[in-house]
Amino acid sequence: MNISKPQQRTLHALAQGGKIVIERNERGDLVGAECITRDGWALSDCDLHVFKSLKKKRLIASRDGKPYLITREGLLNLRSQLDNRTSMRAW
Repeated sequence: MNISKPQQRTLHALAQGGKIVIERNERGDLVGAECITRDGWALSDCDLHVFKSLKKKRLIASRDGKPYLITREGLLNLRSQLDNRTSMRAW
């Protein structure tokens, strides 16, 4: 499955304990999506377009009205990436 770089970054943040919070207007239409990392920071790569594409591919899901989290399918399609803290070596 083809997953863009912003989608990969969002999935990595979700796999590490993040969540996607959506915003709706008074009619119930989606107006925004924000990915919050486990540390409480907002991920700038995650926007409404990335959210909709991840949801369409069923890589993220919401249960019982809670924020969107990564699904098992999302974890299986996630490319491995070294954590910045563990990839550093002492010379």
